[in-house]
Amino acid sequence: MKHPIFLEPVFKERIWGGTKLYDAFGYAIPSEKTGECWAVSAHAHGPSVVKSGPLAGKTLDQVWQDHPEVFGFPDGKVFPLLVKLLDANMDLSVQVHPDDDYAKLHENGDLGKTECWYIMDCKDDAELILGHHASTKEEFKQRIESGDWNGLLRRIKIKPGDFFYVPSGTLHALCEGTLVLEIQQNSDTTYRVYDYDRCDDQGEKRSLHIEKAMEVITIPHIDKAHTPEVKEAGNAEITVYVQSDYFSVYKWKISGRASFPSHQTYLLGSVLSGSGRILNNGNQYKCTAGSHFILPAHFGEFSIEGTCEFMISHP
Repeated sequence: MKHPIFLEPVFKERIWGGTKLYDAFGYAIPSEKTGECWAVSAHAHGPSVVKSGPLAGKTLDQVWQDHPEVFGFPDGKVFPLLVKLLDANMDLSVQVHPDDDYAKLHENGDLGKTECWYIMDCKDDAELILGHHASTKEEFKQRIESGDWNGLLRRIKIKPGDFFYVPSGTLHALCEGTLVLEIQQNSDTTYRVYDYDRCDDQGEKRSLHIEKAMEVITIPHIDKAHTPEVKEAGNAEITVYVQSDYFSVYKWKISGRASFPSHQTYLLGSVLSGSGRILNNGNQYKCTAGSHFILPAHFGEFSIEGTCEFMISHP
């Protein structure tokens, strides 16, 4: 397989969603409550579909199973990552995710969920919740029981271009007026701790998962801030955000034509802004804002030409 695999995203309606996925990328969203774009997904709850080429019409999980050569013949049974775009038109629930060991035992063998966020856009006074102020589990429980959410939750002001690494066990929530690209482990397991007493379309309050959350939450909070490292490579500015046990994440900012060496692993790509072309072995592949693709393992040397920004990740 020597060409990029472009993917058709899957959209999810959410109580907190809006229309930014249409406004920013022109996606055909299902409603004005569209909260998530599962852009590169092999998860059973919403697998992406290959747009074109010899694998057209196949879901990404099918490609993972049937064409391991695309991914360099990996060892894992499941595709390890999930790339999303999130439109937080309203506050998301305050939540926490389990690690691999807990999820394997309590969530039918699923992966845990460590994730990261790149803030694509947000309102002027936007913030998010990352962590808490409790020193012990007893203090954490007491603040929940007394409804002292302002005293418990650690709020951080944000701006476009910010990046956050969110390990499993971290209490967190995106807040109103935020458009985010999220790269995470391939998991859909979330334990809600607080949901602002909101009701769903049937007038029922959404379920909370306090017991499981208390078993996985990191207390006291440990801040995992990462300092981006910026490198210049010809007409490319490469920002290294994180290189962890679960994923590595980079931003490529292209102005003109930039060349890249052959890579052994496969790469996941999302076009954040602008447009360009991937050039490889005499072939051209057009990319525009909102495009998502996989560059196969051993794709070979290639160039990108244009004025554009890509978010690149790999396991």
